[in-house]
Parts: sequence; structure tokens; C-alpha cells
Amino acid sequence: MTPRPRDFREAAPGPGWAALPLPALILDADGRVAAMNDAAEIWLNLSRNSTLGRALDGDEMSMRLRLQPGLGPLLARVRASEEALYQTSVQFEIGDRTGNHQARRAAVHAGPADGAGGSVSLLIVPQDDDGAHQARHVRSAARSAIGMAEMLAHEIKNPLAGIRGAAQLMAMNATPEDREMAEMIVAESRRIVALLDQVERFGDTSAPRLSALNVHDVLEQVRRSAKAGFARDVQIVTDYDPSLPAALADADQLVQVCLNLVKNASEALDGKAGGAIRLRTHYDHTLRRPSDETDPTGRPLPLQIEIEDNGPGFPPAIADQVFEPFVSGRENGTGLGLALVSKIITDHGALIRVDSRPGRTVFRISLPKA
Repeated sequence: MTPRPRDFREAAPGPGWAALPLPALILDADGRVAAMNDAAEIWLNLSRNSTLGRALDGDEMSMRLRLQPGLGPLLARVRASEEALYQTSVQFEIGDRTGNHQARRAAVHAGPADGAGGSVSLLIVPQDDDGAHQARHVRSAARSAIGMAEMLAHEIKNPLAGIRGAAQLMAMNATPEDREMAEMIVAESRRIVALLDQVERFGDTSAPRLSALNVHDVLEQVRRSAKAGFARDVQIVTDYDPSLPAALADADQLVQVCLNLVKNASEALDGKAGGAIRLRTHYDHTLRRPSDETDPTGRPLPLQIEIEDNGPGFPPAIADQVFEPFVSGRENGTGLGLALVSKIITDHGALIRVDSRPGRTVFRISLPKA
């Protein structure tokens, strides 16, 4: 085995990293593997000892691993922006000792790693299409990873509150230059706390508080909030069916779901000339939940909410996976927003679907009557 380069230093990730159920690696500033967990060894069919110190998609590894497309551009963007980014549908051609290769697809999440400058952490989310068993495995692994993240979120939020408070005190008596820096610390702390709140909400197992509600009251609250904030420059059109009966839902959670979908639509439009979002309701007595052993006939879900935009649509590679954890259509997306939406709607015993193509994306929520 070729000795490791003299300047190579193995990374030392924190506790719990090695036990992540998804393949995870850390690459140093030169793109060499500085750490890999057990799941990465198994999924990539590579031993830790033979991989550490070698470029993941370099010539030295090409007999055992080839990547299409290569990760170089993604790693460069992460290092330049110092933000977490995402690349879907990467093909891993995984070799064995006989020279044969097996093609697997995965999404790759990359973000700055703690420690030496330029290090990048990778989380690999398999997208192999070999049936329902594989899909269940990936979803289970993703939920496990989120469960671990949820535990860590509480521990991270406490010191962040102290950091934010200290920065706010500094800003009160600081020079203009230092005040700008302190305000940036406060803003970034708030952003991280918001992300951690999202992680914690995803792990919330409490049942929704169901009651009779008017879906138009929910949608109007969402429309007003959007127009006062992130969608102030976006046209929002309403098309409501005034004859709809009351729905059975948790009002706060339904607001959260619809606000998330409208925000996604606004971000997809990205200032597009003529960009518009349409909120529509209607009644469809034919729609039911899929039947199962506990509900042989399928629960009726006649109340329909549609949130439509005329943006570019989802990339085809992720169109069927947008509700999965860690899957995002944006480079800097967390991949938790739509997963949280799906979880809330599922907890309601309701349905959510998406139809997306260039120029038209529609999310459809089907709810039961009260």
C-alpha cells in the first residue's frame, strides 16, 4: 500500500459522527480523505486504511472508485462560499478487487468542516432505485440522522444564545466597524437557531391538535404574512371556492405548511418578471387516502388546497424525491423544509402531492372534512 503523504493529517470528528447511519467523509484542503465513518466504508466498498490520505476522485483511487460528475466544482464552491451546498444524482462507480464496477447514485451534501481551513464534510444520501426496500432503507437512515441532529440541536442552541447576547452587548458601545461585525454575529446566530428549530420540529412526535377550521382563513393569514415579508414583490392570486365546508386540521401546523410552500414558490421565482403564485381551493369528493388494513375503504379527503407557481420547476433528478429528508432543489437548501411539510400532512392523515414541470409547479393538499 502506498504510504500517506508527509503533509497529510487525519481528521478527528466529534463523538457520534462515526455512528451516523449515512455514509460520511471529511476531505482536507487538497481533496484527500481525512476521515470516513463505518457506513462510508460499507457503501463505498473501501477500507479506511486504504483510503485515508488519497483524493476521493483522484487517479490513485480510480480503480476502486469513479465519480460522475466529479466533486471538484462542488468542493470549490463550498470553500469559496463557506456555506453548505448540495449536488444531486452523482454516480458512484464502485469497484471490487476483481476490477468489476457497480454503479450507484446518491445525493451529496457538502459543507465546511471544523478544523483546518479548506476541509469539507460530505454526507452521501443514496438514491439507488432498486425497489421499495432500498427507499425505506434510505428514509430510515435519514430519519436516524435527523434524530441524532435533533439531540445535538438542543445542546448547540444554549451556547448560541450566550454568543448572541454577548454580541448584542458589544454592538451597543462598539465602533461602527466593530458594530457591523457584532450585528453579523447576531444575524448568523439567529439563522442557525432557525435551522435548529426546523430540525427539532421534524423530530417532534406529538399529535396535531385537530379542530374544525376554515381553510380560507389559513390561506389569507399565509398570504398576508408572505406579502408583508419574503413575497412583497410577488403577485399572489387567490381562487377560492366559498362553498367549502370546514376542514379537520391543526390550524397552526396548516399555516406552517402553507407558508413553507408559498416561501418555496417565492424563492423558485427568484425575481422572475411576471412571476406569480396562485392559491386555489376546491372540493373533490372522489379523493381518498389509499386503503390499508386499518382503513379498507380509504378515508375521504375532499377538501383541496393548491399552491401553484410559474417558476422553473424541480430538477428532473429530484422530482420524485422532494419530500425526502436532505433532498433540495437549491444549492444552499437544507432539504428539511418539504420533508417537514410531508411529515405534518402525514400526521394529519391527509395527503400532499406535487406536479412540477418547467413553467408550472403545483402542490396539492387533500384534507378531511370536520
